[in-house]
Formats: sequence, structure tokens, C-alpha cells
Amino acid sequence: MDALIIVKPETVIDWQRRRFKKYWTKKSGKHKRLGRPSINLEILQLIKKMATENFIWGAPRIYSELLKLGYTKNQVSQRTISRYLKKIRPGDPGNTKEKRQQWKVFLKNHRKYIMGMDFFTVPTISFKTLYVFFIIDHARRKIVHFNITEHPTAEWVVQQLKNAFPFDSAPKYLIFDRDSIFSARVKQFIKNIGIKPKVISYKCPWQNGVAERSQNCWITPSI
Repeated sequence: MDALIIVKPETVIDWQRRRFKKYWTKKSGKHKRLGRPSINLEILQLIKKMATENFIWGAPRIYSELLKLGYTKNQVSQRTISRYLKKIRPGDPGNTKEKRQQWKVFLKNHRKYIMGMDFFTVPTISFKTLYVFFIIDHARRKIVHFNITEHPTAEWVVQQLKNAFPFDSAPKYLIFDRDSIFSARVKQFIKNIGIKPKVISYKCPWQNGVAERSQNCWITPSI
């Protein structure tokens, strides 16, 4: 039978993935460097000096002092200062390591009351993108609801939550990321049905790790 096969399905799927990648690369234009430029050594030394000599100063105060010295918003940002403070003050209560430990304790103690929700995308053969929304039970690692749309909106997400949690089936906590689609309206609806929303920290997908890992288990061929 192999002699009659001109192209295997795996080859077609690989071609499609390459076409899709090339299409969006061309459409997005030339690659540009993302993010803020690296902070220069002089500013870094000033941040370290202020942080060590004035331990009660936080990122907002140090940022304000740097602006008074003539540095501009293009040279340094409050978020950058906050990131460096975590390195300069490893014992600071707001550092990432301690937050990670606190979050792990929360997950361990409340796992049977937690569900997570998220989106992932599926490219189609016609260069469209399908958005797959799903809700997963942390304790059982079971998908309790999913749906697909080409145009996700906050209103659509609210409807999915209504479908997922009829009557008294809602969990105590629902974890999700900072995607703009999970707007104030979505959060308010979650509270209205008796769920406590838990938004993960900035750039911390591990905090919703059950949902993130489950995406790799879905079969998502190009359609």
C-alpha cells in the first residue's frame, strides 16, 4: 500500500505549518527588537545605592528620585527598578521566590476547590485562527467545559461560564491569566456566581500550570 501513497498526512501537516509560519512572518513585517533597552550601568549603580542606604524605599520612591536627578522615562521605568530590587534585596517580602512558595501552598491546600480556564489557538489551512476556550478541574485533571470560536469576546466568555457552571456546580476558586479578554465584566460575573477569581501574576504562567500543561495534551491538527 505504501507504493500507492504519494504524500503522507504527516508531510502535508508539516507543509501547512511552514506555510502558516511564513505567511504570518511576512504579514508582520520586519522583525523588531521588543521590550525596553537595557538599563545603563550608571543608573543601575544609583538604584543599588538608594536601595541599600534607604531600605524602606520602594520602586516608586526610587523612580521618583531618579526623575528628579534628570533621568527620563525612556531611560528607566518603575517596573525595571522593581525587578532590580528583587535581586538587590533577596529578603524582601515581595520577592518572587517567596511569592512562588505562597502560591504553591495555596494550590496544595485548595486543589479540590480549584479550576483553571485558558485559551489556546489552532491554525487552519485557510490561515484563520480558531480560539479554543476550556476549563479544567485541578484535582481530577478533567476538562469540564470547552468551546471554539473565531472571534472571542468577553460576552462570549461569560456565556461559556454560564454553560460550564449551571446550578451549584461552580468551584470555590477559578484561576486565569491577565489576557485582556478576561475583563472586569468577566471577573464581576465570576464573583456574582460565587467564585473567587484568582488572577496569576505578570509573566507567571506556572501559576496556572494545570491549564498550561493540559494544552499539550489536546490533539490540534490543522483544519
